[in-house]
Amino acid sequence: MLVIRRDLVDAMVAHARRDHPDEACGVIAGPEGSDRPERFIPMDNAERSPTFYRFDAAEQLRVWREMDRNDEAPVVIYHSHTATEAYPSRTDVSYAGEPDAHYVLVSTRDPEEHEVRSYRIVDGVVTEEPVEVVESYMFAHNGADDTPDCR
Repeated sequence: MLVIRRDLVDAMVAHARRDHPDEACGVIAGPEGSDRPERFIPMDNAERSPTFYRFDAAEQLRVWREMDRNDEAPVVIYHSHTATEAYPSRTDVSYAGEPDAHYVLVSTRDPEEHEVRSYRIVDGVVTEEPVEVVESYMFAHNGADDTPDCR
């Protein structure tokens, strides 16, 4: 299950709307090993395409190095679909190289509504997962537990 703050969902949707009719893409980084998305990083779609996205190689290298320096991981890797549902295409599946990431798709095909769905993609297998949108992350403080307590 992906637990994510509402402001981060709103930021992904705003980025997708801003780049429409081209696909938008980016990352939400979080502390290494936490599975907690925290830092929104919009990126450029190097393809500038309504049907395909690709991170710019230099930008991706810079972002991944920055995450490494900050002890962060790409908790969410997101992009938009401008004319289809929020479901990974064959190309999306073939490019999914972060087995611990939540792959979030935002559909902007309807100008009034958006669709946000999350998937795990490991070894070409796509598994949809629930998305719980919360106002903030609250944490249990029992010493070792870093699990969101979403109240």
